[in-house]
Amino acid sequence: MPRYALKIEYLGAPFAGWQRQKDLPSVQGAVESALARLQPGEHTIAAAGRTDAGVHALGQVAHCDLLRDWDPFRLSEALNHHLKPAPVAITACARVAGDWHARFSAIERQYLFRILMRRAPATHDAGQVWRINHRLDVAAMQAGADRLVGRHDFTTFRSSICQAASPLKTLDELRIEAVDSFTGPEVHFHVRARSFLHNQVRSFVGTLERVGAGAWTPDDVGAALAARDRAACGPVCPPQGLYLARVGYPADPFA
Repeated sequence: MPRYALKIEYLGAPFAGWQRQKDLPSVQGAVESALARLQPGEHTIAAAGRTDAGVHALGQVAHCDLLRDWDPFRLSEALNHHLKPAPVAITACARVAGDWHARFSAIERQYLFRILMRRAPATHDAGQVWRINHRLDVAAMQAGADRLVGRHDFTTFRSSICQAASPLKTLDELRIEAVDSFTGPEVHFHVRARSFLHNQVRSFVGTLERVGAGAWTPDDVGAALAARDRAACGPVCPPQGLYLARVGYPADPFA
């Protein structure tokens, strides 16, 4: 049975998250419904990561098994036709080995978080950024972020409903940059690791925003990490500015 890797881009606003849910719209459900238009029957696809409600993706990866041997380009075109008008697009498709797995073959995941700093409401970027009214000190936030890079017990930055077996994770990168956009100044967070705990990135961003606003110091971030206590975490930021940007594999199936 041929297996195909799908690179998927989507806006998270209309969905209750990636994972299929009864009586609620999901990205997984949208893609599986499109697959059913090509091959009647039930389909279950596996993804590199489960994004929450309101979270977007630039480079989510999933895999599917089909009975027919499709040309990858024609498969992506057919799926995009049946996905309309949902804000979901297959941006790349590749034939992969039968034992290749979108989740378990992945060695890295990278997230992007966007903060827009302006007093006026976001219009064009509504639902795609976290808009705040004040400027942030990027250097101070980076100093706080540096306390988090490496292998740590991230209990402080882990959701109380997280189902991961251990709070120990290795954070490979947490880089913060100022970006000038046409709609206003933004701060982008680039976060990279093999895997993440539930709400870990949003907990990082919400805490570091407090540093950028001057309410916390960089040392406070280190103290929160050392506390290994969820109560020591700063606010958890909203999901609208979060994107699953890229999933890394030993060999890029889409290269």
